Amino acid sequence: MPTYAYKCKQCGREFKQYQHITDEAFTECSVCGGAVVRLLSGGGAVIYKGAGFYVNDYKKSVNPEKTSKIAENNKADTI
Repeated sequence: MPTYAYKCKQCGREFKQYQHITDEAFTECSVCGGAVVRLLSGGGAVIYKGAGFYVNDYKKSVNPEKTSKIAENNKADTI
């Protein structure tokens, strides 16, 4: 569930609330009853854990056909 940050216009209290995306936004401060506005937030960060994310997922594959064609071309050039 996303976390939304709110700030009360009257008392200045800031609070965060877990809500479903489809839930209505809060309009009233629970402390003073003043109007609240939803604040913009930076969002969540992606954290990669484990050894070698790049190495494991984006490693270049060795194509045997391509490698043999390169070797043949190199032989033809040396003869």
